[in-house]
Amino acid sequence: MCKKIVLHAMTKKGYEVAILLFEKYREIVDFLVIGKDKNIKDDYSENLRLLAVNYGVQYYYHNDTYTIPQESYVLAVSWRWMIRDVEDNKLIVFHDSILPRYRGFAPLVNSLINGEHEIGVTALFGSDEYDKGDIIAQATSFIGYPIKLSDAIEVNNLNYIKLADLIFHSLSSGREIKASQQDESLATYSIWRDESDYEIDWNQSSEYIQRFIDSVGYPYSGAITNVDENKVVILDAEVVQDVVCEHRHVGKVIFVENGCPVVICGKGLLKITKAVVKEENQVRDFLPINKFRMKFY
Repeated sequence: MCKKIVLHAMTKKGYEVAILLFEKYREIVDFLVIGKDKNIKDDYSENLRLLAVNYGVQYYYHNDTYTIPQESYVLAVSWRWMIRDVEDNKLIVFHDSILPRYRGFAPLVNSLINGEHEIGVTALFGSDEYDKGDIIAQATSFIGYPIKLSDAIEVNNLNYIKLADLIFHSLSSGREIKASQQDESLATYSIWRDESDYEIDWNQSSEYIQRFIDSVGYPYSGAITNVDENKVVILDAEVVQDVVCEHRHVGKVIFVENGCPVVICGKGLLKITKAVVKEENQVRDFLPINKFRMKFY
């Protein structure tokens, strides 16, 4: 006999997992719980609702009252709320890292900033301490740099589908979900980010700063720096050949190429190719620059 599942889903990742579940494994679906977050440009809540209606799946929103059957498994994808009254060995969570590394917050962003060449997703059981549950399975992909966060998300979404398919197939076959303990000696933590964590540190290398810019771009707000008392969001940049500076004045513009400033970094040079100035009621292009003596800080 197949085992049932309640899917808690939000965002494009949750939507794509829901498509797989409804199209291929409709018989194991108990119901869908849809997350809504007004702070996200597109939380996919309406897409999820229409999908549920199309497949005749009962659905609720996260702030509705509903009861999860005791024997059902629960899968949470891109979920931001507590799921109560579910045993840990019935609650399945997807995490955007190859656990036990990068437990915590914004794991994919921090993996990209660090230049990791292998990214992935872990399916694990719930636990009292975040991201410490037993590991069910992992799916990984190799990437090269430079890479934008939005592109890395698309790569990792395929890992979500691989893991979801594996879990749904097991439940459809009536098999219990097995898992193994994490190796605590390998654990690292990914710390939550606030506004100050989006500011560029020009003392870093040009390679690091380029990765940082690419890693905190869309769907996030972007890498921020100050120029002449303006808040500038750097959207695109490229590493250029370094030169010998008698005194390395980090953050100063050393060259201007076709209106694009080349900035001195702690190590190397970085050319800014796309940037905007954010003001109270508008956003305007920062480039091309019309003066040479300029410092980024």
